[in-house]
Amino acid sequence: MASLPPMHYFITGTDTDSGKTYVTCLLIDALRRAGRDAVGYKPFACGDRRDPIAIQQASGGVLSVEEINPVFLKVPASPYAAALLENRSVDVEAGRQGFYSLAARHQHVIVEGAGGWEVPLAGKETMADFAAKLELPVIVVVNNKLGCLNHTLLTVRNIQQRGLTCAGVLLNYAHDERDAASISNRMVLENFLDVPVLAEIMHGETEIEWPEELAM
Repeated sequence: MASLPPMHYFITGTDTDSGKTYVTCLLIDALRRAGRDAVGYKPFACGDRRDPIAIQQASGGVLSVEEINPVFLKVPASPYAAALLENRSVDVEAGRQGFYSLAARHQHVIVEGAGGWEVPLAGKETMADFAAKLELPVIVVVNNKLGCLNHTLLTVRNIQQRGLTCAGVLLNYAHDERDAASISNRMVLENFLDVPVLAEIMHGETEIEWPEELAM
C-alpha cells in the first residue's frame, strides 16, 4: 500500500454553493481513515477563512492555515473582483508553488478551487486555467438540485476540452430537501456523461468511503 505512487486531485464545483469544502473535507477524511497521508489545499479564499480552517481540521492539524491557503482576500467575491476592490493583485504563482510544496511532502493533496470552474482569477486567467497548469485529474462537486444538469454537463465538457481528466462527479445534497429533479439527476447524468457519478452525498453526512473508481 505505502509503495503506491502519490495521487492528487483538483476539486471544482458547478457553482459557488455546491459544497466543495464540505466534500473536500469528507474526501480527506476518507483517505486518512484508510491510513493515507492526505491533506487539503485551498490556494485562493475570499471573504473569510472558514473553508481553509475546516480543511486544516480535516487534514489532522498538521498544516498551518497559511500553508493551506496562501492567497486570502477579504472581499467575498471572485478572486479577480476581490483583488480589484482591495487594490491589489492575486499572486497566482504563490498558489501554484504552495501546491508543489505540499505535494513534495504528502502522498495525497486534495486541491479545492474557489467558486465554479471558470471563475475569474487574475488578468485573463480563470480558475480553470490554474487547474490546467497543475494538470491534476478533476472531480466535479454538483449541487444536486433543479438546474444542475446544464451546469454539470458544461463543466465536465470544458474540463475534457482542455485535455484534462475528469475523474467523475459527486452529487451533493447541499440542502435537506429532495424533489423529482434531485432524485432523477443521477440517472440523467449517467446517460449523458462519459465519466462516473462517484457517489451521492446526503445532506449532513459526516463520513463517506473513498470512491472505488478513484485511484488511491
